[in-house]
Amino acid sequence: MASNRSALRVKSCYAILVASLGLGPAAAHDDREAALASIEVKGQAMAGGSAAFTSTRLETDDIRARGVNQVQQLYRQVPGMDIRGLGLTGVADSIVLRGFGGGGHGGDIAFSVDGIPLNEAMSHADGYADLNVIVPLELRTMTVRKGPVSALYGNFNRAGSVELETRKGGEYREVDLATGSFGTVDAQTALGIELSDTQHLNLAAQRWRSDGFREQSDSWRGTLAGRWSVDLTGGLRIALSARVHKAEADNPGYLSKAQFKADPYAKAAGVQNDGAEKNFATFRTDIHYAINDELKLLGFAYATRQDFSRWFTRPVSGVMRQREESYDRKVEGAGLNLNGHHHNGIPLHWVAGIEGFRESTDYKYYDGLDKRRRVTPAVNDRNSRLNSLSMFGEAEAVVHALFKPSVGIRWDRFTGKCSFNGPETDTSPCIRMAPVEHTSPKFGVRSEVARGIELRASWAEGFALPSNFAKYALGAADLDPNVFRQTEIGTRITAVPGLVIDLSAYRMKSSDEIRTVSPGVYENFGNTRRTGYELELNWLAHDDLDFRLALGTADSKITRNGNAALVGNRVTGVPRHTATLETNWRPLPGWQGTLTWQSIGRYEVDAANTQHYGGYDVLDLRLAYTPAGNQPYTLYAAIDNLTDREYATAVNTIGYASGAPRTLRVGAQFSF
Repeated sequence: MASNRSALRVKSCYAILVASLGLGPAAAHDDREAALASIEVKGQAMAGGSAAFTSTRLETDDIRARGVNQVQQLYRQVPGMDIRGLGLTGVADSIVLRGFGGGGHGGDIAFSVDGIPLNEAMSHADGYADLNVIVPLELRTMTVRKGPVSALYGNFNRAGSVELETRKGGEYREVDLATGSFGTVDAQTALGIELSDTQHLNLAAQRWRSDGFREQSDSWRGTLAGRWSVDLTGGLRIALSARVHKAEADNPGYLSKAQFKADPYAKAAGVQNDGAEKNFATFRTDIHYAINDELKLLGFAYATRQDFSRWFTRPVSGVMRQREESYDRKVEGAGLNLNGHHHNGIPLHWVAGIEGFRESTDYKYYDGLDKRRRVTPAVNDRNSRLNSLSMFGEAEAVVHALFKPSVGIRWDRFTGKCSFNGPETDTSPCIRMAPVEHTSPKFGVRSEVARGIELRASWAEGFALPSNFAKYALGAADLDPNVFRQTEIGTRITAVPGLVIDLSAYRMKSSDEIRTVSPGVYENFGNTRRTGYELELNWLAHDDLDFRLALGTADSKITRNGNAALVGNRVTGVPRHTATLETNWRPLPGWQGTLTWQSIGRYEVDAANTQHYGGYDVLDLRLAYTPAGNQPYTLYAAIDNLTDREYATAVNTIGYASGAPRTLRVGAQFSF
């Protein structure tokens, strides 16, 4: 009996390792949930395909086992991905991927939940995405695709895409509770209820709060998400879903280098009552129709309403000044896509669709505030609108084990306008946007040269619109989109039992970058080259011991620029390496210890490359106990930053964002 249990553990661990690289089928709590999910999301037909492009995938069990309170905490498991935490609670952090440093806080990465984009067209920075509106426990999968490889996403899909899929259908009741240092409390719950043979309800909620490890850094957030679906006759299903989120936070500001060295956990000198407030709500309806076993049709429509304000003190000409940015967003979108699976003759998986979005943002910007009190006229008080119409298609065929080609194409068209809501002092452009169109092709092929050894190669193109209000300039009609072209080769090796290796090398060239010539005048002048290697290794050394390594290198250099002195310089904020090594040891039945080492390499801080940050290393330790039984639960204790290292999660020209000191967490996870 003992040997059977041991073999089962080996098989289970190996299946998780394979699935984490996207090499196996998605894990589900039951077959019913897996069947439902197969037609729920845009492009689901390609979820297991397009393997010619590098991706990392985490699933429900792996996500839950990590006990995270934010989705972005999972990114340390992705080779080449890093969270440059800004230390400004309530404000999205910067995320590094494929040599880009502006994901999340900017527009370098496309984020979506169930196929709907989370990126904000004109909030704080083009493509800003706040992942705190997602409850980690509600996720079925998180898939990170590297580079502009997916035809499902456009403007912000240059470093890659993060696709979040929530759980749908199934019967489950889960509660995760955690508390820790600095008054931190996290409560998450997820429910899957079969109301009847034809009706399904999925709910998720989270409440998180913390006093913070620095003065003036307390914050809280709450999220509630729900989805109701009903199966009608003739293969028709209708689903309604909604999400509401509210958050408030106080921020202690960036520290100067001298302040950081003196006390990394102090409030920055001169910082006023900085912070952020956010209200977010979205409603969506889906109509699914199974034409036959091979064709699934999905239509969706959704609306989002959001208001977000932040107050931020920073040095201006040597004087600390507080600014206010407020964004009131309204978004409406709709789309239709057809998913196909064909197994007669040459197996073929494909998706084709059309979608449109309309986003309106009222933007207010004040500078020189006195403790959030406006004492000067508005710098900006305007409305921007961005409309998009897109058509896309992807397909993968298994012609032969040695030849599995894939192809994708996306066409986008953007229009919009800018108008003034009131008097302002800014002189940046604000007129009707000239229409912009772009077509982005993608090609790939994979080849199984031997059992358990697969090679792949791909070429993909992405693009970016002019940032911020440059798209509304008089001369914007003469600008071309900023184009990104990536070439990649890679291999997946699963030939050795218990060992999974994924290795890739990429080169991406950016052309037609847009620079400011003078106020309101822009031109296409600038190129950047990004190269790197990524390694993901999972090794089940013994049924009680396994290792997981996520390693990435990045070399991002400017090859053409209006300022000749910058040519040859490195792109700021991109570490030369990122590495996460995780060791799991199971010494006794039900017990598991996890030691995680993360290393972030050196990166440049300023464009002139005269300032740099040397990076950091940090160790985390976690001990968990899960007894056997029909209603399992898990108890765990974790020490983050085990060695109490003083380090900065991000350094920029404004200052240092301090990482947390040694932190204790204890938690319990229940399944009913």
